[in-house]
Amino acid sequence: MMKRAFDICMAALGLALMAPLLAIISVLIKLDSQGPVIFRQIRVGQGFRPFAIRKFRTMVVDAPGTGLPLTVGQDSRITRIGRILRKCKLDELPQLWNVLVGDMSFVGPRPEVPRYVERLRSEFFEVLTVRPGITDLASLRYIDEASILAYSSNPEEEYQLKVLPEKIRLAKFYIRHMSLRLDLAIIMQTLLHLARISVVIFTLPALKAVVDPPSASPWTSLSSSIMRWRKPIIIVLDVVLIILADYFAFALRYDGSIPEGELHTFQQTVLALVAIRGVAFALFGLNEGLWRYTSIWDLQNIIGGVLTSTVVFYGWVHWVMGISSYPRSIFAIDAILLIGFLAGVRLPARVLRDKPIFQKKRKVLIIGAGDSGERVVREMKTRAVFNCQPIGIVDDNVGLLNQRIHGVRVLGTVQDLPKLVEGLKPEVVVVAEPNAAPEFLRDLVIKLEPYNISIKTLPAKEELLADQSAVSQIRNVSIPDLLSRAPISLDNEATRQMVRGKCVLITGAGGSIGSELARQITLFEPKVLLLYERHENSLYNIHKELDDKRLPFSVVPLIGDVTDAQRLCTVLEQYKPQILFHAAAHKHVPLVEMNPLEAVKNNCIGTRVTAEAASLYGVEQFVHISTDKAVNPSSVMGATKRVAELIIQDIARSSRTRFLLVRFGNVLGSSGSVLLRFQEQIRAGGPVTVTHPEIRRYFMLIPEAVQLVLQAATIGEQGHIYILDMGEQIKVLDIARSLIRLSGLNPGKDIPIRFVGLRPGEKLYEELVGEGEVAVQSSL
Repeated sequence: MMKRAFDICMAALGLALMAPLLAIISVLIKLDSQGPVIFRQIRVGQGFRPFAIRKFRTMVVDAPGTGLPLTVGQDSRITRIGRILRKCKLDELPQLWNVLVGDMSFVGPRPEVPRYVERLRSEFFEVLTVRPGITDLASLRYIDEASILAYSSNPEEEYQLKVLPEKIRLAKFYIRHMSLRLDLAIIMQTLLHLARISVVIFTLPALKAVVDPPSASPWTSLSSSIMRWRKPIIIVLDVVLIILADYFAFALRYDGSIPEGELHTFQQTVLALVAIRGVAFALFGLNEGLWRYTSIWDLQNIIGGVLTSTVVFYGWVHWVMGISSYPRSIFAIDAILLIGFLAGVRLPARVLRDKPIFQKKRKVLIIGAGDSGERVVREMKTRAVFNCQPIGIVDDNVGLLNQRIHGVRVLGTVQDLPKLVEGLKPEVVVVAEPNAAPEFLRDLVIKLEPYNISIKTLPAKEELLADQSAVSQIRNVSIPDLLSRAPISLDNEATRQMVRGKCVLITGAGGSIGSELARQITLFEPKVLLLYERHENSLYNIHKELDDKRLPFSVVPLIGDVTDAQRLCTVLEQYKPQILFHAAAHKHVPLVEMNPLEAVKNNCIGTRVTAEAASLYGVEQFVHISTDKAVNPSSVMGATKRVAELIIQDIARSSRTRFLLVRFGNVLGSSGSVLLRFQEQIRAGGPVTVTHPEIRRYFMLIPEAVQLVLQAATIGEQGHIYILDMGEQIKVLDIARSLIRLSGLNPGKDIPIRFVGLRPGEKLYEELVGEGEVAVQSSL
């Protein structure tokens, strides 16, 4: 109703005010060519109702029968007056009558001819639920449609296959976001586009290209001229402002009526004032800065230049010119006014650069009122490129309640979050606390689950770059944030003493654990690092990654299979490694169930071949990487890994090589990890598949698992198995739900969760210590 009332009032007013212009155009059309003044064409309106759209005639009378249905480029059928009217879009003015009688609106999807509507009738069902308009988003994008189509070899085909579908898309977007405020913004943007003025009135997601002003315009050359003469223009403007501020200071001092004597004093001193302030402004660099980048630095220079010149001018008036009657209050009033004038002409350029007049921003609620929170708020408030509007701050320090940071109020504590989210309806919650505890993030995810809000955080404090924008470093909550405990960090000095100057061999060096072992071992300065892997692409990737670091020691890529005894013996004989990490294995439970013989070959025989070769060629230390699935195994993979453990312990009884084993649970983010699978399913829109609602697993980070391996190697005793105390097992269903929530979606609603049943060989929970084994606390 409000939109229709606006249309009627503005159309009636427009017709009344533009009546003289309409009459002049009508006369010019009649003088220019034969035929009617008004051109009528059937278009399809709201509800598929046909109506006659009105335009000023811009083409010869028989144009429809003498050429293409579309008008492109410099069409010869366009009249001389018509060409001017089309360029200025004045031919659309008679559509004010269509708006007045209800056929059209000021803003709405542009009406199409019946043949296009019938061709894409199903697409127009949503478009024609509203009145068509004089302008819309498509009009902004295709404001020079005839020129665009002129470059096509087949304009009709180009229009139907590319232009029309895009117009329909933009029309649907408008309908879903329509409001009176958006209508006003589109009208203003259209007028600016027609005037070729490069000012952006509004921005909307996915529509930046629509509202970007034309690049080539008369204003471009004007802007270039202004930049070329910028310094003289600024000096002239500053001189005018100096004189105005001084005059207004006298006027304010004498209530608007300056006595004749004081007016003479003003005239007598104003040139000296201009000269003194001009020198001061030059010294403070006021005519050098670019106004669109005006900042606190510029304001400081303005204040410094004005105050310095005021002090000098005071001395000049009293001691050089000898005018003792000059009112002292005018010095202060003049200085205050001039600071306001100088800042006032500079700040709008900065404001227009940073803040479009209308911009749809994401509403952001920030957790944390510390230094990081202040930095995030400041950047969101001052840099429009982030397209964020901070609407409030949450902090557990109750002493900060109702305080403001850059105008944004501290609204409450974390316990108040549900109530605040319900009332403010933010789109994003940012945890502006580097190194936020995993327990805190997990509780936050649960609290905000019902509200369909995206949760983001800052990187760890040691990773937060001071020389980069804090907002640009905001990230989604990552996989490590889901751990029920903080990642474990161990002392590395013992590892350095073990590895430094040694030749180290890693089997399975291209896998998740093997490649991370390689990365971490490079930190401890080995003499040579041997990467043994049968999958050449994986080997190439890790070798290239390490080679790019230009390490001061050799990194040797070796293609080979752990079941190939001859190849292994050749490598061990040639390089004589002192430490061997055995990470090569088949670990994917379902695949191993379907290929049991390959698992036996790789996990059992490969381990025996590698261990015997290590013992034969005098390797000092052999570290075997095992899994919690080897404990009371229920799968082929677990059984083969348990056999591998027994093989190692058997060989250790009679070998001078020190053999030890490291056993841990699921590794977060490894190839084949359930978490990566969940993320893929979420990106695809679901469903997320979980085998059983009660299935639980131990989870570790890849770096932390490798740290355990290296630390165990420093203290390992012959034939012993080392296990990390990994806390409580985590329900896989909880991990799935948390990942969905962290994606800003609701589990079960936006992303369904489907239970597919336990796979062959899969257990509901894992164990770390098997029957007949005794767990003893180590020195780590």
